[in-house]
Amino acid sequence: MNTRPQIDYDEDVLLLEEAVELRNLVVYNDEINTFDHVIKTLMDVCGHQPEQAEQCTLLIHYKGKCAVKIGTYEELEPLCTAIHDRGIAADVV
Repeated sequence: MNTRPQIDYDEDVLLLEEAVELRNLVVYNDEINTFDHVIKTLMDVCGHQPEQAEQCTLLIHYKGKCAVKIGTYEELEPLCTAIHDRGIAADVV
């Protein structure tokens, strides 16, 4: 004889989901910063591998801007500030 209560799995279950809005960290081209400086910044600040940082830097140069990181505003805002601190234009959009 089973004395444990039987669970009815047909009951509605309330799931709490937090809507997270992902944003882009966009770096813009300028005529001041060198390729090497931008590549090093992307590696240091965003954690890019050298190849990824170089590809992003080429896109920044030829397209005028590049989304270098995706995340929440709270994650990207300090990275954006660190990029600004190195003299490079960037925004979280």
